[in-house]
Amino acid sequence: MPTLIVITGPTGSGKTDLAVCLARRLGCHILSADSRQIYRGLPIGTAAPDNCQLRSAPHHFIGTLELTDYYSAANYESDAMQLLGHLFETDEYAIMCGGSMMYIDAVTRGIDDLPTISDQIRSQALAIFTDGGIDAVRQRLQELDPDYYEVVDRNNHKRMVHAIEITLQAGVPYSSLRTGAKKQRPFRILKFALDLPREVLFDRINRRVDAMIRDGLEEEARRVYPMRHLNSLNTVGYKEMFAIFDGKMDRETAIARMAKNTRVYAKKQLTWLRRDPSVIWITPDSAIDTITATLNGDSGQNQ
Repeated sequence: MPTLIVITGPTGSGKTDLAVCLARRLGCHILSADSRQIYRGLPIGTAAPDNCQLRSAPHHFIGTLELTDYYSAANYESDAMQLLGHLFETDEYAIMCGGSMMYIDAVTRGIDDLPTISDQIRSQALAIFTDGGIDAVRQRLQELDPDYYEVVDRNNHKRMVHAIEITLQAGVPYSSLRTGAKKQRPFRILKFALDLPREVLFDRINRRVDAMIRDGLEEEARRVYPMRHLNSLNTVGYKEMFAIFDGKMDRETAIARMAKNTRVYAKKQLTWLRRDPSVIWITPDSAIDTITATLNGDSGQNQ
């Protein structure tokens, strides 16, 4: 049975290097599971694989969308499953690498079948946030779907807006469409997550932020600044750069805030992963040996 190897972990943990090394050893393709690397024009701020890494192994879902394109975990599930079906016709392995947990779950667990959101409904839902802020989004979601309102992260406006979109499009509460049923996949899934001591991880993150600044993040952000309202740019790194350009934050404060927000994001990723009993935790120095041993053993699950 073909095997999908998932390489995940918090941001800055070394996922890309590990995935490239493993792909070269196994002679297989890499599917990026990063909801921002999929957009063109953001290589620095998204820490996309560099040219050397891209040449070392075939990559997919890197820089394939315009910033204006709409894309979701449901789109990713469909596209990734189609690609994997093609790859597994000839290859024994494929690697999925990234830290966008909803993308990973979409492929390894499957997500509920939900209606396609029309442009009109999407604009209507987004206007709630742009016109009234997150408090307006909370109020509208509570009116439309009080059950989901009780469990959603009410500081995550994107997730709440998405629930409003689905509710308006379907005509029934989003919570009534969430079955949580796991889909069976025609391949074995092995999910590995890099585990580093907290102080080591945070140091890597701080150094990565400094490297992004040296590599030209400000210039990259300035090029896309006219499109700052797009959801594709509503992410750590660009938001802090835009705050500089808007005069809301000085450069030193923005860079420090970027590092802090990245560390917070890393902790959220770890919290998500700790809840998943299928994750096999690995350390950077023994990662290849552990993965190889697992591939040759009986671990893993057909989900």
